[in-house]
Amino acid sequence: MNCNDYPMYGFADKAEVLDAARKYWNPDKTDFWVNEGIPLVIGKREGYVFEDIDGKSFIDMHLNGGTFNLGHRNPEIVDTLKDALDRVDVGNHHFATSGRAALAKALIETVPGNTMDKVVFGSCGGEAVDVAIKSARFATGRKKIVSIIKAYHGHTGLSIATGDDRFLKMFNCSRPDEFAHVPFNDIDAMERALSGDDVAAVIMETIPATYGFPMPAPSYLDQVKALCEKHGALYIADEVQTGLGRTVDFWCFEHHGITPDIVVTSKGLSGGIYPISATILNKRAAKWLYEDGFAHMATFGGSDLGCAVALKTIEITRRAETVEHVKALDALYSKRFAELLEKHPSLIEVRHDGTIAGLKFQGEDEPAVRFCKLLYDRGVWAIFSTLDKTVLQFKSGLLLPFDQANFVLDAIDDALNVLDGEIEKDAGADWTHEMKLAG
Repeated sequence: MNCNDYPMYGFADKAEVLDAARKYWNPDKTDFWVNEGIPLVIGKREGYVFEDIDGKSFIDMHLNGGTFNLGHRNPEIVDTLKDALDRVDVGNHHFATSGRAALAKALIETVPGNTMDKVVFGSCGGEAVDVAIKSARFATGRKKIVSIIKAYHGHTGLSIATGDDRFLKMFNCSRPDEFAHVPFNDIDAMERALSGDDVAAVIMETIPATYGFPMPAPSYLDQVKALCEKHGALYIADEVQTGLGRTVDFWCFEHHGITPDIVVTSKGLSGGIYPISATILNKRAAKWLYEDGFAHMATFGGSDLGCAVALKTIEITRRAETVEHVKALDALYSKRFAELLEKHPSLIEVRHDGTIAGLKFQGEDEPAVRFCKLLYDRGVWAIFSTLDKTVLQFKSGLLLPFDQANFVLDAIDDALNVLDGEIEKDAGADWTHEMKLAG
């Protein structure tokens, strides 16, 4: 592939694109990747493969945080959008539409137990989290929100306050009187945070993605939900990165045996084609919708185009053949990760569930950033965890072909050989291999 195969908008080559990105878009992020030896400018993309505009191909194991669960430009979803464009546009957020009603019903029906009542639509995950927080505050009459240390729930008005200090302090968004943070898997800390009976909600990703996919300890989520019920708080499950079939069940919280009061979804709901998010509320959390339906408005929330795409995304995700393929990928990854742990001293932990995993490496000097580059050189794109750079995020598509999955696993194996050699050289001959398989 060359530049002529992809819209260049007047730029002559990659160098001009990168220069313009520095000048007009994001200089720090652009230079970060260039300095790491990853001067990527994505051009053609199809399925789980994309090309740099210079022609190099990569298997996508980042998926833009799970946005491309069903692949880049999934043909069925593209056709759905094209068909919708022949009939509708964004629509008017004030009025009922058949698409909005159908999608709300479909989402409510995905949550087991017939517990959900209403859906509020937005255009991104952060907006959906904002809606969840506002709903919990209205339902309880309380302000305080509890999240975990090193959480990530978006960068919008309320969602940013639930996240890591890295983003809070930069924009002067710390609000300790309203947003408390406790360590993950520390049930005693959670109980202390809730003991004042002044918390509106606890919000957690079922498996915290940006933190490096640490797995919830046995019964931890159950205990958190029980504490919420005991102290009158709502439980918000952020399933933006772990939901929509990525851990075999449609929602990750299902196999942890809990029923949230609020579920947040986005990214993959878009099919990678049209932005949409949803906040799914039980009757208590949806109370405000019975009193003032104009209390939250989003011009692009639940657009007619987005609803059409999301309905097709849910349908593909829930197909029996999709679920069976995810189960088979899960089994493949379990087997290969166990082998990699046994073979490679530099890999000290794998946190795995379904199509997602966190690969933790030995070393304190951001080894996952180094490993990201090693995979890039081998034709695989996977990103380090922003809030723990000893962990690489492994995010497999639901429909990833087995030959591509094995190519990725072989590339990881080969890259680990390099990391092993670097660690051995630094540490000398007397070093040990501590193995741990989690998940």
